[in-house]
Amino acid sequence: MATLIVIVLFIAVLSKGFKIALASRDDFGYLVASGITVMLGVQTLINIGVVIGMLPPTGIPLPFISYGGSSMLGTMTCMGILMNISSFSRGRIRK
Repeated sequence: MATLIVIVLFIAVLSKGFKIALASRDDFGYLVASGITVMLGVQTLINIGVVIGMLPPTGIPLPFISYGGSSMLGTMTCMGILMNISSFSRGRIRK
């Protein structure tokens, strides 16, 4: 049950990241937000694949959960950048 909750929370973070990307004012903000969101999603999918035995062990930590100072620092920096893009755009939809 806890695993399902963690997966749902990751899906929520990824969907919010893509909403931030679509609401950005310029192409640079769109690309940065999309890149950060895809990076977190791929890292999560690789880690889940390793845990369930579908992929070989790679050493990639699960964002926000796995122990490690440098990984957590990088993840939190990326989330700070996403928050900055979100506050800069303030709901303006990109067309």
